[in-house]
Amino acid sequence: MLYLIPTPIGNLEDITLRSLRLLKEVDAIMAEDTRQTLKLLRHFGIEKPLISFHQHNEHKSLDRVIERLESGENLALVSDAGTPGISDPGFLIVRECIAKGVDVQSLPGATAFVPALVNSGLPCDRFVFEGFLPHKKGRQKRWEGLMEETRTMVFYESPYRLIKFLEEAEKFVGPERQISVSRELTKMFEETRRGGVSDIKKHFENHAIKGEFVICLAGKE
Repeated sequence: MLYLIPTPIGNLEDITLRSLRLLKEVDAIMAEDTRQTLKLLRHFGIEKPLISFHQHNEHKSLDRVIERLESGENLALVSDAGTPGISDPGFLIVRECIAKGVDVQSLPGATAFVPALVNSGLPCDRFVFEGFLPHKKGRQKRWEGLMEETRTMVFYESPYRLIKFLEEAEKFVGPERQISVSRELTKMFEETRRGGVSDIKKHFENHAIKGEFVICLAGKE
């Protein structure tokens, strides 16, 4: 069995009892960053072998992991924070497990975009998750494809590209389009700023930009 186990995006109290039980029971844990996962396991007193499994070695590690699962081992996959497979490694191994007849269970739990979306004040009955936009190639084409989108759009962004994102939003959807920018969700300095694209851009141009961001952008009316 492969278990996809969400881990807290900030506040460690957000991990579920079932997640803790399975992390103790599996034979090994595949981790995006073993150092980060080790901190989590130590906090909860869990000792398990760790397997490095990230976007740079995902293809190379796949066959070895499948062999272990087919031999009868139970493995867990965790990302640094949130649900594996959501803008994190996970898709390839899930697809391969399904093809090989290996059971997969995905546990419910922490993910960044849901609380940001619900807290944005924007319509969340219908939305589209875009994750990270391409850094260079295809970025403008993606924006052009979203100009007529009527659903609320959800993005992830790093602090290093937040201003660039807001400048592009201003250009492609307009300075008055409503936007909600959340950072440091569930952590001590959690913050959400809401308003027109232009106003939010001015705010972050004049304040320190720290943390990882979830951006909710209103669709076209």
